[in-house]
Amino acid sequence: MPDSPRSLSPTELGAYFALIEVSSLLRHAVEQQLRDAGDLSYVQFQLLARLGDSDQGSQRMTDLADGVVYSRSGLTYQAQTLEQRGLITRAPAPDDERSVVVTITDEGRRVLAGVFPGHVAVLDQMLLEPLTAADIESLEDVLGRVRDHLRAAPPRSAAPRRRRTV
Repeated sequence: MPDSPRSLSPTELGAYFALIEVSSLLRHAVEQQLRDAGDLSYVQFQLLARLGDSDQGSQRMTDLADGVVYSRSGLTYQAQTLEQRGLITRAPAPDDERSVVVTITDEGRRVLAGVFPGHVAVLDQMLLEPLTAADIESLEDVLGRVRDHLRAAPPRSAAPRRRRTV
């Protein structure tokens, strides 16, 4: 008979349920704000924000998928939608025609700039307001460690792909 899993302590269970509930409530509010302010899905916003924050405004599609932990096929659909709106462009990578490079356009930067103030306001109101500066530092530390632990063995959609060398 297999060993049964250990029981979670009331504190561990409380932390888990609080994380799930906070995540769900925050994501719902953020998604609503992004739809209202820029007609963007959460994933589309993540793509634009990552591109807008990158040095050249460009990244490989696989790197974007790994960064936002989204399936490559799902990300292709989201990128196609953004491209149809003129918010990004997609082109073969100059060093590997099998790879696709995604670049944010000026219109994409405009939409990102339009949604960002409301996005920050939602984060301030819902996440940061009840916390002290020390709480926020602790939260960053704790969640950063958990993220790094999870990234050590990422799901396939988040695992970096090996690049072929010719």
